[in-house]
Amino acid sequence: MKLEIQHLSFFVIRSEDGDSASTKTYKHYQTLTGEEYEESALKPFLDGEFGRICKRKAERHPSSDNVPTKIGHFVTEPGYDLGSNADYALLERLRTAADAEQFLGCADEMLRMYMQTNAVRGGAFIVSTATPVRVTDTPLVFVMKCDFESKIARISDEQRLIAEVEMAISARSIKSIQYPHMPEEGMLEERELKIHQASHARYFEDFLRHVAYEKPLPELVTDQVYEMVQHYVEEKWEQAPAEQAEAGKKEELERFEVWAASENRELQEHWTPDNVAQAAALLTEHQPELEFRCKLGGVEIRAKLADYGRTYHLAKHNGRYVFVIEGDGFAFERGVSPVELLLPEGLQDVMQRLGAPLEEA
Repeated sequence: MKLEIQHLSFFVIRSEDGDSASTKTYKHYQTLTGEEYEESALKPFLDGEFGRICKRKAERHPSSDNVPTKIGHFVTEPGYDLGSNADYALLERLRTAADAEQFLGCADEMLRMYMQTNAVRGGAFIVSTATPVRVTDTPLVFVMKCDFESKIARISDEQRLIAEVEMAISARSIKSIQYPHMPEEGMLEERELKIHQASHARYFEDFLRHVAYEKPLPELVTDQVYEMVQHYVEEKWEQAPAEQAEAGKKEELERFEVWAASENRELQEHWTPDNVAQAAALLTEHQPELEFRCKLGGVEIRAKLADYGRTYHLAKHNGRYVFVIEGDGFAFERGVSPVELLLPEGLQDVMQRLGAPLEEA
């Protein structure tokens, strides 16, 4: 992806001694126009980095809170527009800066905000606007932060800046912000931005205080299941006397919260298969790829939640749990095993071996 640079400001954050924010200072080295950038030694490296940032995918509801790439959205109070969000307003001023002087003023303001975060470390801080040509006419804002290795952390000569930077920067160490978020080429979401950071540090989540991030998928599903449990409990107790219903609902919901927060959860045996199938259908209506994972004994099971009741079933037989999977055929992984030579016996025979005959459906 080719990007056309409008402006780029380059700063260096210095660490005088120790790691506390009070010992950090910064210096502005250069602010380049698009024409100056084309002649700059930064171009060969950053051209590729801009492309990588744009193409980096992020899930709206990631699998974990610790994923490195996230989508954030600007928080506004009810009745207020995006312009009331301070982070959005600053990024918009950067994006629409008329000249290098105006751009530098906004970039300097952004760096001052970053200097107040707990995660700030010495290194290079780069703010730029660039337009992905042949994709959109709208400039994007890019903010990049990379740490310097200790052996080249001291920079004193502006003329030697580029050589020092080339040694310090690598794609592995760069943290970035892209605004607005571009989920597909040419599709821009002005209410969203994309961040990329080391998973163990909240570099930009601390930095942008008026940006929120969607819940990770497991947390989102837990919330949705809790709403279903509340509805189920309300229906279950609606015919009971008021005092008894209130106590019963409270006890069941507290039991659910304890169960949901537990590391090792067990089958609760409360809902019928129809209840579970209806809940699974609601959850997978807009999230068809939701997974179901569990362990039965020493066997790990992984399936799609949408397939519950269709291709797999949970049952109880002779006091023990049984997981039944049905399908037209097996597909075996590399490496031959004797199980692949099996002539399968009937399900009735298997159930009899488990201790009791299978009841007629």
